[in-house]
Amino acid sequence: MNKEKALENLDKLIADVEDARLQLSEHHIVKIIGISKYSTSEDVATLYSAGQRAFGENKVQDLKEKMNTLEELPLEWHFVGRLQKNKINNLIDLKPTLMQSLDSLDLAQELNKKLEAKNQKMNCLLQINSAKEESKAGVMPEVAVKIYKEILETCPYIKLKGVMSIGAHVEDKEVIEKSFNTTKTIFDELKPFGAKYCSMGMSGDFKLAIKCGSNMIRVGSTLFK
Repeated sequence: MNKEKALENLDKLIADVEDARLQLSEHHIVKIIGISKYSTSEDVATLYSAGQRAFGENKVQDLKEKMNTLEELPLEWHFVGRLQKNKINNLIDLKPTLMQSLDSLDLAQELNKKLEAKNQKMNCLLQINSAKEESKAGVMPEVAVKIYKEILETCPYIKLKGVMSIGAHVEDKEVIEKSFNTTKTIFDELKPFGAKYCSMGMSGDFKLAIKCGSNMIRVGSTLFK
């Protein structure tokens, strides 16, 4: 991808985000995370030169490789994939800006234990399986608030910053919208407990997610095509 193409992609994405957020409120701010899992470090560097700063990876090893290759650029790195327990220490050492896929109380407790051993803290989002799909990770909506509060109380090395979810994997727009609204309702309930980010929306559904209240989107193909 050349810089011209990167600029074109980024400009179009920003225009679409602007359009969606203004339908909600002119005060609504949306953060864009470029998901680079199918792209090269060179592509990330090209998008950086076009103005994009935050990127996400879903495998610890890929995150490490890109962080090392691009260490001279002031990038903001997010981890967005399912974290295996045997990779926790590796992720801690990378010090991502935000770990978006904390998908269970069990994982939170294990992560907290290893963070404590290294005397480090990590910013995380609680992942919610808002569409209740078996193929997806995350806590069920009914217990999300309870688990969020439990992590706040029992995992002092984890700094919870909000919630993340993936829209329903269906064609029906109403079903997708319902899953986003479920997450947004939970997010609103958690705001008094420090929830700042409601991360939802990917390349195919980010406009709908923003209209439902998302303030952080995770887009890959839209930026890296």
